[in-house]
Amino acid sequence: MEMTQKRTGETIPRILLTAPKSGSGKTLITCGMIEVFRRRGRKPAAFKCGPDYIDPMFHRYVSGVGGANLDSFFLDEAGVRRVLTETVTETESGSCVMEGVMGYYDGVSGTELTASTYDIARITRTPAILIVDAKGASRSLVPLISGFLHYPKESDAPGQRGSGIAGVILNRTTAMMAKILGEMIRNECGIPVLGFLPESEDWKMESRHLGLFLPHEISDLRRKIGLLADQMEKSFDMDAIFALADGSEPVETEAIAEKEQTYIPETSRTRVRIAAAVDEAFCFYYQENRRMMEKMGAEIVPFSPIHDAKLPEGIAGLILEGGYPELFARELSENHAMLAQIRAVSEQSMPILAECGGFMYLHEEMEGADGNRYPAVGVIRGRTFRTPKLGRFGYISLAGPHSDKIRGHEYHYWDSTDCGGDWTAVKPNGRSWNCIHDRDGMIAGFPHFYYPSDPDFVEQWLAMCRNWRNTDER
Repeated sequence: MEMTQKRTGETIPRILLTAPKSGSGKTLITCGMIEVFRRRGRKPAAFKCGPDYIDPMFHRYVSGVGGANLDSFFLDEAGVRRVLTETVTETESGSCVMEGVMGYYDGVSGTELTASTYDIARITRTPAILIVDAKGASRSLVPLISGFLHYPKESDAPGQRGSGIAGVILNRTTAMMAKILGEMIRNECGIPVLGFLPESEDWKMESRHLGLFLPHEISDLRRKIGLLADQMEKSFDMDAIFALADGSEPVETEAIAEKEQTYIPETSRTRVRIAAAVDEAFCFYYQENRRMMEKMGAEIVPFSPIHDAKLPEGIAGLILEGGYPELFARELSENHAMLAQIRAVSEQSMPILAECGGFMYLHEEMEGADGNRYPAVGVIRGRTFRTPKLGRFGYISLAGPHSDKIRGHEYHYWDSTDCGGDWTAVKPNGRSWNCIHDRDGMIAGFPHFYYPSDPDFVEQWLAMCRNWRNTDER
């Protein structure tokens, strides 16, 4: 039986930074915005729309607190709002800065509004600021911005509030050009330009095959962010941006139904130690996944497959998430003690969750980014190898022995000679394939799981860990 669902409104100052397309400067300006909010004592929590891992790492680096992903493919609308409000509460944040994904209206399969940045702005009632790359353009930006303001059509989003775009930021332009464009945009589009950012090597960030280089790989990143924020305080109307954030509508949240309360901890639930790989090679994880596991009784103990000689003591489960193991294939291969330890616990049927990069690490052999082949853990027969393009990229719904409704995504340039076949992945367009090895306590494959889409899956997996720990031979 479900509880009566009551709506309550929570006031959270917030803005969302979006753009017409990827490569417009969203992450750069979001990091600068977080730093300015932080300097002004607004205690920002940062959020990323969509399934990305790398951008939230930059957000955490700047803000110093955890954030979350907001994704309306992974969760229903109430779930998205709940992630927002619970994250703000748990991090004791005073405001939010959200970063969009891809172009503002780019959603599932590139053809729908669902799971787009627009969709998240609509669901959370967050004012959006459109970042426009102004390099090499002038008056042509006016019809571009006008088009974004007058889309979607009523027939595409019946009963909605229009675009939700409340201001514009001009990226990679000069003060003189920003003044000229600002007047045209205000006069012809009826929307203010809230700031501009000149192009500069002082805050430029480099990219590679899966996105930006990671924060720890960028030389003098703290200084770069500082210089970026200094510039933004000069060339952005921060008072207007703060007023926009403070004027956000209350976030409506619904009471949690009884059947959804499995992730709320019980005093009788015993805690269980879970080792989670966290280092240069393994760094892709959803903060919501960790929070959910901890609420359900897990004590997450980080370790490094590169640097540590052994697994943490007293563990009853192992998590190997994604990252860049291909960049550290030689170092991982040379840590013979760790390879042997993971093989040993696998042979003892300790529960293991391995996704994407973690799955690659479990193979007999892994091709590194240098093109050489390296011995790996060896509990999955076969090898991983580089491919010329993204494989099976995008959102998926997954069904297998331990869940029939969990959601996730795939995003990788490496593939395997044996991807497994114990689960079925289905794309939103209906395309499906078999994937994942699910045997003897191990669940390992390329898909990244989003745990809050199926709390029962997490509950079952932690129960497997407790049962493993409590068997007579332990």
